[in-house]
Amino acid sequence: MSTFPVLQTGAVAQYPATRSARFANQAVRFVDGTEQRYRDSGGALHRWEIALDLLDEGELAAVEDFFRAVRGRYETFAFTDPWDEVEYPNCGLESDDFGLVVQGEKRGGTVLVVAERRS
Repeated sequence: MSTFPVLQTGAVAQYPATRSARFANQAVRFVDGTEQRYRDSGGALHRWEIALDLLDEGELAAVEDFFRAVRGRYETFAFTDPWDEVEYPNCGLESDDFGLVVQGEKRGGTVLVVAERRS
């Protein structure tokens, strides 16, 4: 299984980065207009928006190689939360598009959105 790449600083993200948690709730509406709500899963699913900027060529290559290895949204990988250092073993990218911006030497960047998946 792949692991999200680590930058030269030892971090997986740079600031500003965002994280959120969401629950998979469902609602069933009956003919009489009443609703029944239930949780579709046991706990929250986590999501991180990782903005990477001022990366050198080696870091850019590592991120691009990682994107190709997991084939966009297709495969799962382990991701370590930069806030509390908890490793989430079943994560995936939210997009099949890889946007890379290079503005000069040691000035490249991209944005990746990582989402926890249910097993």
